Amino acid sequence: MPKTDAANLTAELIKCPSVTPAEGGALLHLEKLLVGAGFECTRVDRGEVSNLFARWGEKGHPHTFGFNGHTDVVPVGDEAAWSKPPFGAVIEDGIMFGRGSTDMKSGVAAFVAAAMDLVKDTPPQGAIVITITGDEEGDAVDGTTALLDYMDANQEKMSVCLVGEPTCPNEMGEMMKIGRRGSLTAWFTFKGVQGHAAYPHRAKNPLPAMAQLMHQFSSYELDQGTEHFDASTLAVVTMDTGNPATNVIPSECKSTMNIRFNDAHSGASLTDWINEQVAETTRQTGIEIDVTIKISGESFITPPGPLSDLVASAVQAETGVTPVLSTSGGTSDARFVQHHCPVVEFGLVGQSMHQVDEHVSVAQIHQLKEIYSRILKDYFA
Repeated sequence: MPKTDAANLTAELIKCPSVTPAEGGALLHLEKLLVGAGFECTRVDRGEVSNLFARWGEKGHPHTFGFNGHTDVVPVGDEAAWSKPPFGAVIEDGIMFGRGSTDMKSGVAAFVAAAMDLVKDTPPQGAIVITITGDEEGDAVDGTTALLDYMDANQEKMSVCLVGEPTCPNEMGEMMKIGRRGSLTAWFTFKGVQGHAAYPHRAKNPLPAMAQLMHQFSSYELDQGTEHFDASTLAVVTMDTGNPATNVIPSECKSTMNIRFNDAHSGASLTDWINEQVAETTRQTGIEIDVTIKISGESFITPPGPLSDLVASAVQAETGVTPVLSTSGGTSDARFVQHHCPVVEFGLVGQSMHQVDEHVSVAQIHQLKEIYSRILKDYFA
């Protein structure tokens, strides 16, 4: 039977303008293809977000291989800066251009193509579940979490899961992710009393308190790393007063910091630490400080074992490269899947993701499909 062309499918998906949270036709196209291949498909839309659940094989089978991906993309930005139409999927010298080409319509296309070929040619003893969200690049509130809520409510289960995010920094096959750091953002508002700069004793300047607290945070060593993680990082990302005058002490100023933390911490432990530092600065300076904290995800690790061995073996067989097991980078939807089943991530080289003229090598798309095909065959062997 004719094989499913992953590069053609990538191009078809790129042509769908699915900027978060717009569906853009991408999930409709995937659903049509998957239904034609014998998958049972369900739309799991929530709020403004479109999501797709697809299963081939017996519901609840103990050998159910899962895939998680997204078809939503970040905005184009300045379209005039693009040398090719952002949703044109133009191919030049073996390179396909388009928003989402790397992150991650190529990954979705490669796995869908591999899964469709497998169930048509050599139907496995088991099941395949494909979960595709339209909210990975957005707030991620009604995307993969909605799919997992649907699965819990309907006794759907993945035994293991592969997330198709681009994971390789420079060379195809060099890295896979077995975990991710957690992410926490804290917003601070420092409240003083406005006054004339010539009479500072009549005002209460919040700026020194802000500078003191941000210096304390940025100079603190959270840890030196753990077995599977590099050291946690803390970055002060903005400090603002909104004060254009040179003779006015402002009444208020604001700052923001972001922490990417490993498994030596939790969102709760870091929240307690931040609040302790805030209280001490208030005690020392007399400046009232309000703080709002958002935990985007906790750190997690899928310990090296059968799943990582399965993926690494397939990558090595198809590329000749043994992937490094990494926990670097930002967050991904694997942070939600890890509560459901063991999860790892493997995908293309991600150098151009989110950039102007985002692009992907057509040869790498075909290679990724072969890797995914081998992973599936080896899993069901």
